[in-house]
Amino acid sequence: MPSVMAPVDERRRQALGRLAALAGLSLAARPWHAQAGSQIEEPLSHAVRTALSAAVADAAPPEPVLRTLAEQQAYAQWQAASGQRLQRYKNHPVERQEFLQTLWYEARRAGLSLSLVLGLVQVESAFRKFAISSAGARGYMQVMPFWARTIGDGHEGRLFHMQTNLRFGCVILRHYLDRERGDTFMALGRYNGSRGQAPYPQAVLAAQRSWSQTVD
Repeated sequence: MPSVMAPVDERRRQALGRLAALAGLSLAARPWHAQAGSQIEEPLSHAVRTALSAAVADAAPPEPVLRTLAEQQAYAQWQAASGQRLQRYKNHPVERQEFLQTLWYEARRAGLSLSLVLGLVQVESAFRKFAISSAGARGYMQVMPFWARTIGDGHEGRLFHMQTNLRFGCVILRHYLDRERGDTFMALGRYNGSRGQAPYPQAVLAAQRSWSQTVD
């Protein structure tokens, strides 16, 4: 499947150019080199390791925890609106539904904005499950293989499993947000390996705005 497994760097660069243009940036004036694969391997706290190792490759997507009727209605509305927008990336309705169901679960679990995670996935992989960068970053959230060692066996193939990839990506982003004391701009730069530089955070934030909903 060459079209699916092809490196995503050039497509990401083009997408970043389009998104940055919306944010009033010029990537031509500031060449783009960093990518998710530039993340730095660093010691993790026990809590972060536990959160990552709990991502087991189950067959079914996780069920969102919806305790009230209002939560159920908000989730249904979010699924419908996000699913409609996601059609340009995913044709199959069941695939869209399961992806959004899992993303809701993992983003909520990590205490992240739904639209922020959607924006990051759009920039990183254009919602392609089997995307691989030239640096070897894998899947929807372009997780580097070295992170797989935190789940015990270091099996890189797990990073193509939807829940595992979204779990890792969300926990890593949460970890960086905590490191940066809630500064989203700096945390996104750390996620991308370009801390302190504007193009990547601005591109993700521009994409985030297009996914924003009240339930966020």
